[in-house]
Amino acid sequence: MNSTSRRSFLGQMSLAGMALASSGAMAMEPLKRVGGPRLQLSLAAYSFRNYFRDYNRGSRKTSVPADQQIGMEDFIDFCAKNGCDGAELTSYFFPGDAGDDYYLNLKRRAYLAGLAVSGTAVGNDFVLEKGDALDKQIAAVKGWIDKAAVLGAPHIRVFAGRVPKGADEKTVMRNCIEALEECCDYAGKKGIFLGLENHGGIVAEAPELLEIVSAVKSPWFGVNFDSGNFKTDDPYGDLAKIAPYTINAQIKVEIQKRGEQKKHADLARIINILKDANYQGYVVLEYEANEDPFKAVPPLLDRMGELLG
Repeated sequence: MNSTSRRSFLGQMSLAGMALASSGAMAMEPLKRVGGPRLQLSLAAYSFRNYFRDYNRGSRKTSVPADQQIGMEDFIDFCAKNGCDGAELTSYFFPGDAGDDYYLNLKRRAYLAGLAVSGTAVGNDFVLEKGDALDKQIAAVKGWIDKAAVLGAPHIRVFAGRVPKGADEKTVMRNCIEALEECCDYAGKKGIFLGLENHGGIVAEAPELLEIVSAVKSPWFGVNFDSGNFKTDDPYGDLAKIAPYTINAQIKVEIQKRGEQKKHADLARIINILKDANYQGYVVLEYEANEDPFKAVPPLLDRMGELLG
């Protein structure tokens, strides 16, 4: 199913009593906020993904020498030392056997450092047939919602997924939307937002992403704006389309137009896109370039702090 077919399919869906217009008009209104734009600086733990001693996604482990490895406590301290308002504590880097005491201690450490836990991020896949695999994905996200509540994290970045080879595309896309609704219902009871990231697969382009966001009936749902993930003909234009629906913004330092190599992102332009949309919330540096993040990240945080001003 190509992008046009997916948009047509989503436009015809009626979920939870809401029919989307077949013309592709968005049922979800842009978020209405009081006052002007207010942007706060945060940093994603994923920026230091190669240095964490705990990495709970598959079998991946750090190859960095033990004396250079860090834990989430070290990351929180780094955020505090480098002028952040918040810290995004990516779920991949928590110890696998951590209990509530561990998360409460992180919350305490952040608070005493004058930091908010701006959010966390999970690596789910909801584009699946109904059955054990999808049930496990939903249960895992709900488990992280519980942990986010203990941490005091108000937002969780979630994914949609890629259609598995041989799957019935209409069915798994509907399943994805229903899974998102179920998780949003659970998250809302704990006061936590779920933000769907423009992360390839069925949300690789802005119209697809926004139609799915429109289909999910929940006041606890929106877009996790990722500035580096649109590899389209006009990435900046597509970011402007999703900005009015954004509940969390992640900023990368590179951008890639369709058919071209990665380039340095125009950070000022990206921040202005958020300001023009009257965004109010965290702007999270998610550093993925090749330079040592311990050297590259501090000046980038300084630059972003100036731009957020």
